[in-house]
Amino acid sequence: MRKLTYFIACSIDGFIGDPQGDATSMYKYVDEEFLAYCREEYPETISTPARRTLDFEGLENLAFDTVVQGRGTYQIALDLGVTSPYGHLREYVASRTLTESPDPHVRLISGDLPARVRELKAEDGGLGIWLCGGSRLAGQLIDEIDELVIKTYPVVYGSGMPMFASGFAVDEFALESVRALKSGVVIRKYSRVR
Repeated sequence: MRKLTYFIACSIDGFIGDPQGDATSMYKYVDEEFLAYCREEYPETISTPARRTLDFEGLENLAFDTVVQGRGTYQIALDLGVTSPYGHLREYVASRTLTESPDPHVRLISGDLPARVRELKAEDGGLGIWLCGGSRLAGQLIDEIDELVIKTYPVVYGSGMPMFASGFAVDEFALESVRALKSGVVIRKYSRVR
């Protein structure tokens, strides 16, 4: 069974973006130490265009071979003219509004999202599945998430887009590891308690 991992950046107070979903204030913490961490653990989480710029091309995928992202997250790439932001992975976009994919490499999920993710998790072999974002998508898939990798940036938003947009429920995860970077970024890894 493949794992679904919510690999996400957030503020100290648990927001993945401001009230409009903008998280660019966190970008200044993406330094050499952070990029070294990504090279060692999660090189596939660097977008295809950024891989060229940051010299990640040619690095093999270590944790994930598939990415699932929400329509809002995908729109960020589309606004930049990028129709396949993670061309080095199998790409899925969950959307009720897109009726046709803007890229032959990007598959759309418009029906029962949890059921489709369960199908992806049940596939034989391969690496894990990266839940890229956003908040509503994570809320819909909370029961399917097996692992959390939370990159907490040293900023406080006060309000904004929460990590999970969902109703109240207690879901328990066990802390696996913590890594603190000199920039103040703290990376915590949790596994689901089932």
